[in-house]
Amino acid sequence: MRIIVIGGTGFIGSHVVARLAAEHEVTVVHRGKHSGAPPASVHRVIGDRDTLAELAAGFRRQPPDVVLDMIAGDERQARAVVDAFRGIAGRLVTTSSMDVYRAYEIALGLAPGPLEPVPLTEESPLRTTLHPYRNRPAGSIPFDWVTPDYDKILVERVVRSEPSLAATILRLPMVYGPGDPLHRFHGFLKRMDDGRPVIPLEETWARWQGPMGYVENVAAAIALAVTSAAAAGRTYNIAEADALSWADWARAIGQAAGWQGRIVTLPRDRTPKHLLPPFHAEQHFAADSSRIRNELGYREAIPRTEALARTVAWERANPAPFDAAAFDYEAEDRAMLGSHPASVSPF
Repeated sequence: MRIIVIGGTGFIGSHVVARLAAEHEVTVVHRGKHSGAPPASVHRVIGDRDTLAELAAGFRRQPPDVVLDMIAGDERQARAVVDAFRGIAGRLVTTSSMDVYRAYEIALGLAPGPLEPVPLTEESPLRTTLHPYRNRPAGSIPFDWVTPDYDKILVERVVRSEPSLAATILRLPMVYGPGDPLHRFHGFLKRMDDGRPVIPLEETWARWQGPMGYVENVAAAIALAVTSAAAAGRTYNIAEADALSWADWARAIGQAAGWQGRIVTLPRDRTPKHLLPPFHAEQHFAADSSRIRNELGYREAIPRTEALARTVAWERANPAPFDAAAFDYEAEDRAMLGSHPASVSPF
């Protein structure tokens, strides 16, 4: 197949491109900001969404079978891709996010309850509030392609609106693994490597479940959707089949790290401020990924134990910058010692 990838040099996209390039003719359109180079067989075009219209003439001479858009974040960005490939490409695959679901706005406090039932399916209600990150503090979002107008709901609408492009929507989970710009497990691993024998978690945060995926497995799911004609017109959740609680993730990381400590839970009123959950953790976010498994035959090739071993090794070799206030061990010790024994429980 002839495939064009918009983006494709970042954390997830680099794995997708490597997988696709093993069997297909791949062209990557990117800004040249990432140091890593794609495989030698990949054609590279320096450009961005503002230059896609200029590049379209070249694409028309060798039309792609599929376009994969890895980084469309807002309505304008999605429109640029649709306009550039209308009448040229046969299919458009777009990566979206689990943040389109109503459960996400409840978790952020952008809408009142009741809580949404989980696991979330592709038919679960979507957010009623648009632009969920518009009022976030400057610098709080680590991706430079996230604009104030970011909203994957609008991206999905634009992609589905063009009848000449058979659309596939891929709603991605929280992705972990080597190269993770968010260092999702840093808070656990630093405490473990600092020799903390006990790690406390606020009780609702300890029980919280959300959609997760190891980067190479997520990349394999994306590549499968790109190369499967059956994916045309479909929307898929991508996530691990079983959703662990946050406390169980801590235990799994501890096992990968060789840590012999334990996780305990604290009631909210005894939890230090720096350990409070970053959102309303009563709203779980686990997702059902059975559709892509049943329709396309997706399965994780790399088991969780191996995925976490690789992640821990990378985190140790590439320690994340951190705020010392987020690791106030004296406050954590006081909270555990100051709680009544019945209110501090192993989880």
